[in-house]
Amino acid sequence: MRRRNLLAGMAGLLAAGCSKVADSETGKALFSSAEDWHRKAHRALAGKQALAREYSRADLSPTFRGNGSQTVDSDAYRAQLADGFPDWRLEVRGLVDTPLSLSLDNIRRLPQRTQITRHDCVEGWSAIGEWTGPQLSLLLDAAGVQEGANFIVFRCADNLNGDDYYESVDMVDAYHPQTIVAHMLNGEPLPEKNGAPLRMRIERQLGYKHPKYLTVIEAVASLDEIGRGKGGYWEDRAGYQWYAGI
Repeated sequence: MRRRNLLAGMAGLLAAGCSKVADSETGKALFSSAEDWHRKAHRALAGKQALAREYSRADLSPTFRGNGSQTVDSDAYRAQLADGFPDWRLEVRGLVDTPLSLSLDNIRRLPQRTQITRHDCVEGWSAIGEWTGPQLSLLLDAAGVQEGANFIVFRCADNLNGDDYYESVDMVDAYHPQTIVAHMLNGEPLPEKNGAPLRMRIERQLGYKHPKYLTVIEAVASLDEIGRGKGGYWEDRAGYQWYAGI
């Protein structure tokens, strides 16, 4: 716990770095170097496949707040929400041998993992919740990720300030056993404010790396041509660190 808090604090400081420094060429090199050090240090301390702490149901937070997008502002989403998402599809595409298009029923029929973990937000709050869904590795293996893939990109239905939300991880985090496509929170279908019907849980990363309203999982060789090239919505817009391991 102490190590997780230390790493969370370090990651938060990196993510919230001074914008004037970050915008300078020296600052960009400094933050890039710090992020690389953070990733290597985190994985050296914790191990690539070490698990984030899991809790008991007695530890569940009374409420699990929503953050960032609280919904998807479209008539199509509201109609899907009202009907229980009968037509929602999750695509697995990009550098894969067999692209997939999965319904919620498809996802529920896969082997499921349930984990009770702590969500740490870069804003300073945390909450403990029970998440259920298939491991991302099951979907990637079913699609047959090709050798040239270096990153997994998550595309989402929500749009903030004119940009579609997205995030990404490397293959180590993609294949981590606690990286799941969650469709349940605390034994119930995922609430709207928490990303219904699907969101990622990437338990060794800060909260902004857990995208909601998930529609596409894409295997890519590079992040350079996606969004603004930094690997995620907040990384592109606010200078958050792409690697936010805790």
